[in-house]
Amino acid sequence: MYQRAAFVLFLACGIVFQLCHGVEVQVKDQESKLCLYANLMVNFSVSYDIAGNKSATAEFVLPTAVTTVGSECDAKSSLLKLNFGEGHSWSVNFTNDNQVYQADSITFTYNLSDTALFPDSLNNDTKTSTVKPHITKVGLDTCYSCKSNDMLEDVSVNQTLFDVLIQAFVNNGSKSEQITSCAADTPSTVGPTTHAPTTHAPTTHAPTTHTTATPTTTPTTTPTPTLPSPTTGKYSLKLDNSSTVCLLADFGLRISLKQGDKYEEMNFEPNGTTVTGSCGVNSSELVLVSNTMNISFTFLNDTKKFRLHALNVTGKTSSGAAFSEANSSLSLWEAGVGSSYMCNKEQNYTITGLLTIYTFDLRVQPFGVKKDNFSTAEECFLDSDLSFLVPIAVGVALSFLIILVLISYLIGRRKSRTGYQSV
Repeated sequence: MYQRAAFVLFLACGIVFQLCHGVEVQVKDQESKLCLYANLMVNFSVSYDIAGNKSATAEFVLPTAVTTVGSECDAKSSLLKLNFGEGHSWSVNFTNDNQVYQADSITFTYNLSDTALFPDSLNNDTKTSTVKPHITKVGLDTCYSCKSNDMLEDVSVNQTLFDVLIQAFVNNGSKSEQITSCAADTPSTVGPTTHAPTTHAPTTHAPTTHTTATPTTTPTTTPTPTLPSPTTGKYSLKLDNSSTVCLLADFGLRISLKQGDKYEEMNFEPNGTTVTGSCGVNSSELVLVSNTMNISFTFLNDTKKFRLHALNVTGKTSSGAAFSEANSSLSLWEAGVGSSYMCNKEQNYTITGLLTIYTFDLRVQPFGVKKDNFSTAEECFLDSDLSFLVPIAVGVALSFLIILVLISYLIGRRKSRTGYQSV
């Protein structure tokens, strides 16, 4: 069956107005009608053999540059197949019984000869991992939605799905506005719940519409870091080997992950880190993959200013437990396009309820890099010359308050004496 796929940056998740950085595909049938819709994010963690009887772990995200060759739509079954990179593919098989539909299997095929993802691999084989997803009992003519992390584990491959919005059997070429939420997003109910979507009033930020969630810079629940300051990494991206630098980023980074009543802190080690990503007119992405974690930064450009819009962190704790935390509605590190954002002082940001990041000696420029160097920096408030005014203003205010109290006391004392004399 012939399909066409249209790929756009995800600006609206169903009718919930919020920006979501993910992979959006629209598979169409022979009549050019929409038959399958998907917008989702997937993190991969793949273990493979290297020399010395050792193993390595490759951690990467499903890129936005995919094709849907091989995808199929039928009345009873549908197949979503996303092809990417050097011979990799990720596919989901759906079936329905005229009332509900489900995902029967997810198949991930990866090519170990791809040295960009699997450096020093002993094998050049193409391997396949098939797992049973948790997408079940989705009402026909509804979209399956799951913003929570859904981890699928196999022998050598772990997949984490999140921010998922899928409709496998689209009726009359129009995506449904009805939502079937996963159980993780509806903890008070048993099984998925179908409901009508709720309209939220968005916050406007020209030229796009999104809900801005600015993390607090002084979270009260996060303990003071005890690790030494992390090493400052210097990262850069080029469109290709012959082009100039299109993205620059320098920073030291620490993450704090809440596990129950405790916090685990980890410094990000820049040595040996693989740097990938993309540079665009309106969106740029920096992906850092180290031995312990995978971090993806997404920046948006609204023609006047840029900002950090999405952050995705996956990895393993010291105990070996896998984690994945993401926020795609941030508004951080904002500066004018053509300049860089700089903050040398330590800052901390609560990204999710479980994840806090700390930055040191930060400087980023995701757009408008010239001659491979940072442009003039726009400093954060902590670095600015005005930051010293804060304690001065507080001192002046306290002094003024003391003077007012003293004057009130003297006036009251004077009235008291006058009253005694009149008697």
